[in-house]
Amino acid sequence: MPVPTLIEAFDRARPARLIVFGDLILDEYTHGEAERISQEAPILVLRATRREARPGGAANVASMVRALGAEVWCAGVTGDDGPGRTLRESLDATGARVDGLFVDATRPTTRKERFVGHTDGRNAHQILRVDHESRDGLSDDLARRLGDAVRAELPRCDGLLIADYGKGVCSAGVLGPIIAAARGQKIPVLVDPRRGADFAIYGGATLLKPNRVETALATGRPVGSPADAVDAGQRLCARFGLDMAVVTLDRDGMALVRRDQGGQVYPTEARDVCDITGAGDMVLSCLGVLLCGGVAPEPAVRIANLAAGIEVERLGVSPITRDELRRRIAGTRGASPKIVDVAEAARLAEQYRTAGQRVAFTNGCYDLFHAGHAMSLAAAAAEADALFVGVNSDASVRRLKGPSRPVVGEQDRMAVLAALACVSHVVLFDEPTPHALLRAIRPDRLVKGGTYAPCDVVGREVVEAYGGEVRVTPVVEGLSTTRLVESIRERAA
Repeated sequence: MPVPTLIEAFDRARPARLIVFGDLILDEYTHGEAERISQEAPILVLRATRREARPGGAANVASMVRALGAEVWCAGVTGDDGPGRTLRESLDATGARVDGLFVDATRPTTRKERFVGHTDGRNAHQILRVDHESRDGLSDDLARRLGDAVRAELPRCDGLLIADYGKGVCSAGVLGPIIAAARGQKIPVLVDPRRGADFAIYGGATLLKPNRVETALATGRPVGSPADAVDAGQRLCARFGLDMAVVTLDRDGMALVRRDQGGQVYPTEARDVCDITGAGDMVLSCLGVLLCGGVAPEPAVRIANLAAGIEVERLGVSPITRDELRRRIAGTRGASPKIVDVAEAARLAEQYRTAGQRVAFTNGCYDLFHAGHAMSLAAAAAEADALFVGVNSDASVRRLKGPSRPVVGEQDRMAVLAALACVSHVVLFDEPTPHALLRAIRPDRLVKGGTYAPCDVVGREVVEAYGGEVRVTPVVEGLSTTRLVESIRERAA
């Protein structure tokens, strides 16, 4: 299917109203410096410096669905505790409805507490995870009330997404009646199953989305190749009364199998995989938003495949916005995933810092890109783990350089920069100075090439005010865009 058809399908998807049901999890992170070995035992000592909490499990699916522009009613169970209240507040902050969250005082809110050690001030490694959870099933009364609430909400929704993480909420007694009720009202049901589950509890669902390992366990056959995935998907559809199965195959892409219609494998693009966390949630979220918004299965799976690719390029779990996904689908010149707006740049910078990585920033016009630019950017990239490059807009360049500049338009200038391996992200700005960008991104180091002192660098006062540093790198003598333009004009004359 050609890319314009994918764009058309994506743009024509109507806004969906979805129920997200399943195991709600709070992901907690304690960051610190892993400086030494304890005298008490041969273990690392973590000097904690920062803590954070994020929605996980079905709560992460809900936040991802919201980022893709759909309305969400979230249903599940938390404990009567601080983590439960934090989880409810974080979901409420995304705009998801949370009146489907029930409190069970007999069980804790499921938490995955991760300890992340920064061993040299830059590189971060997860050194321990502690799970706080109960895997017991819900009481009969709570299961009944939760199921009744979901069934009552069904007439007001376009689809039901079920995220089963094996924490006791998604039992046969709860899932059977709500899946049957949804199908009776012709409401699609999409399920992300748990590993090792008896898939019979998902019987009658519209779509099941197991990964390679889950599929192999459910069918009793290895899934080594894409052809194996298609065969396994057909078995799942026949055995459990599914309309479709989407088997995710990590590096091999995804297999879409429709009952009685065969299957098709959609390979993934080559990616610089940073972190696979959250890719499965992203696939479920994207499929739910698109299929329940009226998009056909084939383009929906291809777009979900692209969305998963974006997710694995990032550190940690991070929702993808609708605009960002559309840019990736378009794949047009200047639509590199490295090219971001100010809000996205700020979010990405915080994500790098959360992982214990340093952020550098430099800026310029970059008109008629030359060797001096390349050497300056390489030097700036060497100052940190991620380099953000601010690019003056065409209007800004004209104000700075005169009406005959720039020679190269802003979209092409950004595309050239985004193609460089040393550049992590490119962001356009229209102001006379990069001050607004610096306040949003808050780089650890502001880097400029030149012969002046750090105190003369534009933006120094912004960066140093929050504790950042300024670095000046050597400039390549005799190379500048102005001199190149003058040389070209002289030769033309």
